[in-house]
Amino acid sequence: MMNLTRRFALGAALGIAVMASACARTGPMDGAGQPLEVLSIVTSTGEHKFMVEIADDDTERARGLMFRPPLEDDRGMLFQFPTASEQSFWMKNTPSSLDILYIDPRGRIVSIASHTTPNSETPIPSNGAANGVLELRAGRADEIGAKPGDTVKHPFFRP
Repeated sequence: MMNLTRRFALGAALGIAVMASACARTGPMDGAGQPLEVLSIVTSTGEHKFMVEIADDDTERARGLMFRPPLEDDRGMLFQFPTASEQSFWMKNTPSSLDILYIDPRGRIVSIASHTTPNSETPIPSNGAANGVLELRAGRADEIGAKPGDTVKHPFFRP
């Protein structure tokens, strides 16, 4: 009788663990097991969806896409800052060229730095107040027709 009770308890515990694990991973994950969020850019050519990693603390923002392989066409990283101000990024230890989109609190693109130079320590300024910065594979902004003034849709931005 004890053996049957133990088996039942073990089976129940295993079932609960599997269900909890499935519930915890409701969306897609990046290579490091972090959740990805949907973001779209609305341009004159339509609405373009991306799955983005979120960098919303100092450690994540400092690491960014350093030492990472090139992004896929539908992937990106959204850096979130608590307040809008002049931002400046660099490409130190980033082996792939990127497009960097600076975004204001309403989700409007302030400026775009296209085809940034890999591994460069030269600052790339936003040329205006931004609290969001989106990094995409180099050339992707041109491919979707993104321009300053276009809208980025994500819950972080408040239109």
